[in-house]
Amino acid sequence: MVTARGLHDPHIWETTVKVALAGHPHPFPLTKMGIEEMLSRVWDSQPRVIKFPRRHQRGSSINGLRRQKRDWVIPPINVPENSRGPFPHMLVRIRSDQDKDVGIRYSITGAGADQPPSGIYNIDPISGNMFVTQPLDREERASYHLRAHAVDMNGNQVENPIDLYIYVIDMNDNRPEFQNQVYNGSVAEGSKPGSSVMQVTATDSDDSTTANGMVRYRILSQTPHSPIPNMFTINSETGDIVTVAAGLDREKVSQYTIIVQATDMEGNLNFGLSNTATALISITDINDNPPELTARTFSGEVPENRVNVVVTNLTVVDRDQPHSPNWNAVYRIVSGDPTGHFTIRTNPITNEGMLTVVKPVDFEMNRAFMLTVVVSNQAHLASGIQSSLQSTAGVTISVQDVNEPPVFPINPKMIRFEEGVPAGTTLTVFSAQDPDHFIHQIVRYSKLSDPANWLKINRTNGQITTMALLDRESMYVKNNVYEATFLAFDNGSPQASGTGTLQIYLIDVNDNAPVLVPREAQVCERARPNSRVNITASDADADPNVGPFVFELPSFPASVRRNWTISRLSGDYAQLRLRIPYLESGVYEIPVIVSDSGNPPLSNRSLIRVKVCPCDDNGDCSATGAVAAAGLGTGAIIAILICIIILLSMVLLFVVWMKRREKERQAKPLLIDPEDDVRDNILKYDEEGGGEEDQDYDLSQLQQPESLDHIINKPTGVRRVDERPVIAESQYPVRPSLPHPGDIGDFINDGLRAADNDPTAPPYDSLLVFDYEGSGSTAGSVSSLNSTSSGDQDYDYLNDWGPRFKKLADLYGGGDDD
Repeated sequence: MVTARGLHDPHIWETTVKVALAGHPHPFPLTKMGIEEMLSRVWDSQPRVIKFPRRHQRGSSINGLRRQKRDWVIPPINVPENSRGPFPHMLVRIRSDQDKDVGIRYSITGAGADQPPSGIYNIDPISGNMFVTQPLDREERASYHLRAHAVDMNGNQVENPIDLYIYVIDMNDNRPEFQNQVYNGSVAEGSKPGSSVMQVTATDSDDSTTANGMVRYRILSQTPHSPIPNMFTINSETGDIVTVAAGLDREKVSQYTIIVQATDMEGNLNFGLSNTATALISITDINDNPPELTARTFSGEVPENRVNVVVTNLTVVDRDQPHSPNWNAVYRIVSGDPTGHFTIRTNPITNEGMLTVVKPVDFEMNRAFMLTVVVSNQAHLASGIQSSLQSTAGVTISVQDVNEPPVFPINPKMIRFEEGVPAGTTLTVFSAQDPDHFIHQIVRYSKLSDPANWLKINRTNGQITTMALLDRESMYVKNNVYEATFLAFDNGSPQASGTGTLQIYLIDVNDNAPVLVPREAQVCERARPNSRVNITASDADADPNVGPFVFELPSFPASVRRNWTISRLSGDYAQLRLRIPYLESGVYEIPVIVSDSGNPPLSNRSLIRVKVCPCDDNGDCSATGAVAAAGLGTGAIIAILICIIILLSMVLLFVVWMKRREKERQAKPLLIDPEDDVRDNILKYDEEGGGEEDQDYDLSQLQQPESLDHIINKPTGVRRVDERPVIAESQYPVRPSLPHPGDIGDFINDGLRAADNDPTAPPYDSLLVFDYEGSGSTAGSVSSLNSTSSGDQDYDYLNDWGPRFKKLADLYGGGDDD
């Protein structure tokens, strides 16, 4: 007998089913499908009746309290998932003991009934039969908690609600799922058996407490099979992949592909569901292959005196991972180069060793080198791996002889000489040596730099001779040293040359007399305590041919020592001041003799120009005093002032005369009121011309044709062209081509003179010359308007033409007013 509490455990439920079916007349094998079918049949054949619990009373205590006894616990309802129905399917019957006395109505509440997901369960309110309406999925919801209610026809509760627990029995309906379809792992080559590689993981949505959700792993295949088909194994429960054999070699197999299978039902291939994934296992490199030089000996050539030249390339083979510390080669020279002429740099791309010259080699000292080179990896070799003998090689280097330039043994070369040595003096022999001892070559010399052009060098032996005096005070001498450079060249092919520097330290001699500064000064005409001149002596020579200096005044002329005195303040400074209380203003040239301390000493007579002037209370020269001190007497000053006054007077008279001329010009009356001048009212401009750029004038158009009789009959010197011709004409006469006038000014003056001499000319039109415009004008000619016309002509109609023609009407139509 199985208790209700025991039915809650799926394992016990499955065992119970198996025992119940043990005596079945037609037993069937307990396969996966057989178990599900068995559970379905048990579920169908055992609908249960669940009654509401009753309350029992057992005696009473002295104080009247009663003890209530609780009935047994309602067992859970187990429903297999994915049932095929038919639906709705009855699960249990809910019944109250009071349904015999009163009418009972049953109902259920909770998730799955009247709460989401609603409608999965329902109950017949009269019979109390509880049904499931659809297949259940344990992976969506594994259990349900409902409450059953019983009420009378009036809705009054007749029983306390009971709790119903419904458990969904898991079925193996989900395959294991790998988290990744491809897993990547790695293991170092040469790893020992049992080394961890990686882990794969698969999950099953079924109940993990049952066989349905218990996943087991196994390896289906390994590619490649080298060195054996089963290099790896997997923990069936955890999915950890480990090595099971030695012999992993990256240089042979760099990657393995493993197919892993995950099966539920604890790996039972008959009942369980399976899935597969791929594991890629990379074999990581270790430094198990030392680098090997491709040859036992290498050779190369290098020119002497050259650096950063690649002599030869050392090639190496390494089977480890390229461009990794296990593959990168490191070269070392272990013998044959004690002075460090060579080094080996690694080419990062090809891993070759570039043997390079870093220190010049000399053919005359070493014609060849024999080097021993060792190569290793940047990373240390793995434990247990021995270095190969092929990691060592010999390198033979031949040195090529080249023509080397001559070399000055002492460069720069310093010599000492006194300045002032005469031209032609031999200073030294500045010769060079040819390093090419095995070749006989001739060395010649030339001058490369000689700033002062003082030296010359013998072309054959390098002897240095002076061509001029050596002057220590020259601008080309710095810190007593004069520097010149010379060139030595051989006759090799190609020719080689070397440069040498000669430094001449010039010893000073007393060849420069001292000089005084300043050369000009001023003092007051009356002796004052602060009226004195401080003077300084300077000498271009050096110690001991300079100070302390001796200052003194000459004995001639006598007035110098009579009026002035000088005293030395220090070795280089002296003070000049007046000896007498007063000295007349003026400029005085005072000779001063200064001597240096050379052996023998040199003296110099210098003139100091001193201005003596009247001073103010502060001891400064006044303006008048400064002028007087400049050497101008009183008469000269008065003459200058008179000249200035005369010049100003002339300028004033010229300004007054110009203003008077301007007033007279403005006061001169005009012949006619400017308002009556109507000359500009009858001007006609037929041609605007070409502006300032049009300078090609045809003055022939302004000339009157000489062939017209009415012009020829005029008196001599009178030729007017502004009056109507007296002859009948039907068209303009053809103008002959006249020569271009030589001067336009003459042309204008001729026209002006003709107008002035014409007695018939109207007033104020002599400056305007009008060419005849031709006949046919309805307005007629204005030349007919003259002062001699008869008075019976009416000019009043001109008043209607505007204010300008009104002036003509007033002028010619005045009648008796004239």
